[in-house]
Amino acid sequence: MRPLAPPASAPRGPAAAATPHADGLRVAKLMTDRGLASRREADEWIEAGWVRVNGRLAVLGQRAHTDAVIEIDPRASAEQARRVTVLLNKPVGYVSGQAEDGYEPAVVLVTRANRWEGDSSGIEFQGGHLRHLAPAGRLDIDSTGLLVLTQDGRIAKRLIGDETRVEKEYLVRVAYPGGTAALPESALQRLRHGLVLDDLQLRPARVSWQNEDQLRFVLREGRKRQIRRMCELVGLQVLGLKRVRIGSVALGALPPGQWRYLRDDERF
Repeated sequence: MRPLAPPASAPRGPAAAATPHADGLRVAKLMTDRGLASRREADEWIEAGWVRVNGRLAVLGQRAHTDAVIEIDPRASAEQARRVTVLLNKPVGYVSGQAEDGYEPAVVLVTRANRWEGDSSGIEFQGGHLRHLAPAGRLDIDSTGLLVLTQDGRIAKRLIGDETRVEKEYLVRVAYPGGTAALPESALQRLRHGLVLDDLQLRPARVSWQNEDQLRFVLREGRKRQIRRMCELVGLQVLGLKRVRIGSVALGALPPGQWRYLRDDERF
């Protein structure tokens, strides 16, 4: 694709780039902080000549003041719009990310044959949709349910990281090791707020009984094996864990091991 031409009054070549500011931030980071693109997308767009800083073409590694005017070529937005997001009902035995300890990554399930027949997105499956398709958050190898895989850096940024506030809902089958005693109300209150993991106070959670042996958790954070560790702290054993919702997107009737595309009308 042809990069944007510099203004007629500006010199061509390296001199066309805005002067870097040693005390500023990298342009790619500014773009990420403003929600314009993921870091990878920002670098790709800069390299393609689709980004201007204060009216001049940006270059990779360039720094700029935080109040710099950043303009994005419409072709970059069109490229971003073509990036897909996949919703997968992950079964037990698959890892969320890269293969480890002999276990396959969940992305291997995203095939034409495994696409759910109830997918109403209207998107035609293409092999290119598997390129750079990465998990936006974890789901343990022994957990099931909704896993998001995306090419869109904006979605990944919204769903993962310490600053995320998107709700994630889980159904958790539990038991007392060696007994069937009821969970004291004080322990339920501790699950809702009061527990500490890795020397950090957990954010408040919504925890309630779904039925006599299953709890419903709604969290706004996602520490490693968080629910299992929370349950251990109050003497509960987790027998099964299923994620059923992320933000306003629910797992619904999506069968285990199958996937569908995120629809245009769906938002996390």
